[in-house]
Amino acid sequence: MEEQLVHFFNEYQSQAVLISIILSIVVAIMGVLPSFFITAANITFFGFWPGTLISFIGEALGASISFLIYRKGLQHVIHPYLKQYPRLMKLINSTGREAVYLILLLRVMPLMPSGLVTLAASMGTISVLSFTVASSLGKIPALLLEAFSVYQIMKINRLKSWLLELILVYAIYRLWRKTKK
Repeated sequence: MEEQLVHFFNEYQSQAVLISIILSIVVAIMGVLPSFFITAANITFFGFWPGTLISFIGEALGASISFLIYRKGLQHVIHPYLKQYPRLMKLINSTGREAVYLILLLRVMPLMPSGLVTLAASMGTISVLSFTVASSLGKIPALLLEAFSVYQIMKINRLKSWLLELILVYAIYRLWRKTKK
């Protein structure tokens, strides 16, 4: 998926930043798709720090827009399903600083789906501004961890490619030497 996205960025270079941000918003609204493939494409195409910044902007905007959409349209439908997540129920029932703190904490927690945090927060009474600030601040460590992980995996994949090429060149050389004798 990352390769197709990088190819798409190459075809539409002047709109690549906007395309990336819009894709991040769509992924956030859907709430179930992982965003790491967008982060990987951003890092590959824009470079590590610019790609990470673009991913952050897209994810922050996506969370805020999702929050508004969820608050307007899904409150009554989804609320019963969230009862199986006690931490999320605590967020729904919290107010003020406690809600901000919980959003920060839940954003940093590994394996806590971002869409569920946004959904639960939208069911509560936290303001859009407080949610946006807390969510964005909480995304920073998680996104940096994701970006560094993606970057390391990309480096490992490049190293594998170089090693395979080196082995292939060596095998061809050995074969050539053998046929020459």
